[in-house]
Amino acid sequence: MSGHTTEVVTGSVVLAAAVGFFLYAGQIVGLSGGSSANSYTASFRTADGISIGTDVRLGGVKVGTVTEITLNPQTFRADADFTVLSDIALPDDTSVIVSSEGLLGGNFVELLPGGSPFNLEPGAEIEDTQGSVSLVQLLLKYVAGSGEDATQ
Repeated sequence: MSGHTTEVVTGSVVLAAAVGFFLYAGQIVGLSGGSSANSYTASFRTADGISIGTDVRLGGVKVGTVTEITLNPQTFRADADFTVLSDIALPDDTSVIVSSEGLLGGNFVELLPGGSPFNLEPGAEIEDTQGSVSLVQLLLKYVAGSGEDATQ
């Protein structure tokens, strides 16, 4: 009988650890159902480095995620849909920027709220956007720019 009891206790511990792991993973990924979110859209000239699941941050704090990215065949721009926690009211002059965490870090979508007293409605498109900046293009401009300065 003690062998059977040991198996039950061991199985219960393993099951509890698995449930704990899935709850923890759900919180990390942002799947916790405790808060609702509003959807917004934005159109970027270039959206390099962001994909579905990319963080949306406000003041360095994650407030949402990118839910979809598609190419608009009429404008040739990247249209991104993203969510923001529903308790955050975004002014209607909010800007959206694709930012980088650093030289080796990943990209994220950054919200820069304006000073307007009027707020965006859920589902609205944020017009003021800035796409990602290519590090290679910046380096090429710097190298080309420094070469021109040296010859003049």
